[in-house]
Order: sequence, then C-alpha cells, then structure tokens
Amino acid sequence: MADRVSASISIGGVLSASAYAELIEIIACEGLAIEWDGEPFEPHHHVAGEPLCLFAHEVAGGSFDELESWCLSRRVVFVRWCGGYSGQWGPERVVATGDGSAVSYAVTEDDEVVVSRSRVETLGSLEAVIAFFDGAEFAVPPLIVSTSAADIPAIHGAGNVQ
Repeated sequence: MADRVSASISIGGVLSASAYAELIEIIACEGLAIEWDGEPFEPHHHVAGEPLCLFAHEVAGGSFDELESWCLSRRVVFVRWCGGYSGQWGPERVVATGDGSAVSYAVTEDDEVVVSRSRVETLGSLEAVIAFFDGAEFAVPPLIVSTSAADIPAIHGAGNVQ
C-alpha cells in the first residue's frame, strides 16, 4: 500500500466547457472534496471568479497524478500542497504556471516555503532568493469556464485551454 498524506490543489485559468467536463470527471475519480473532510466536489460548487480549491486526506504519494498530468498537458494553472510522510518525503508545494511544467518547493506542514543554505548559495543574491520565494507564492487566477471559443484567448497567461 502506498504512503498517504493530506493534499490540496487550487486550479485556475480559462477552460472550454468540454475541458471543464473532462476536469470534473478526473476530480470525481480522484475523490476530491470542496473542503477538508467536506462533501465531494460537484460542478455546481465551482464559484465564478475564484480558483477551484479541492482537498483530500489519504492521498497516495501526496499527489493527484492523473489530475496534475491533465493540467500540465493542457497548460492549466495549479498549485498543489501535500504534507510530508516521515522518512519518505517532506511537505511540498508544486506550482504550475501554465507553461506545461511544474516546480516543487519545500514547505513546512503549514505551507510556508523554506529554503536551505545550499539553495541560497546557489541562488547567489538576495534578489534571486526573493524571486525564488515569489515563484513559490504564485497566485492561482480564477477558474473561468467559457461557453464561447472566442472568449478563451481573452485571458493570456492564465492557463488557457480550448
């Protein structure tokens, strides 16, 4: 049996109605809820103008593999947090800004970004360290479900999916 921890994910950007339907299916398969120990996500739980925030306990490996892969392949923005598993991995925040890649940051159990001395030395300057923290603190934009293909390109850099 895989090691399991609590994890959460916030998803944002612009999705077509068909992409949103795919997303809903994946969320259902992952068994995600609208709050810690809350009811399972249903499409009507999405609040217009806000990112989609989802939660789960007992997440294998601390990641939502299918959901994260789907988001990365479609350049959908997300930030995922998971707790650490003693002796296996520490807590982490994964940030995907919509360019098809994701960056992992070490964090505390309270989701506060931490940086090691060796990382600070590698970064080389206070400006680079601040930029590192800024990257980790990426603000997920609202999740917008477009009913018109013409609306989708209107928001640039926010994880556009057609």
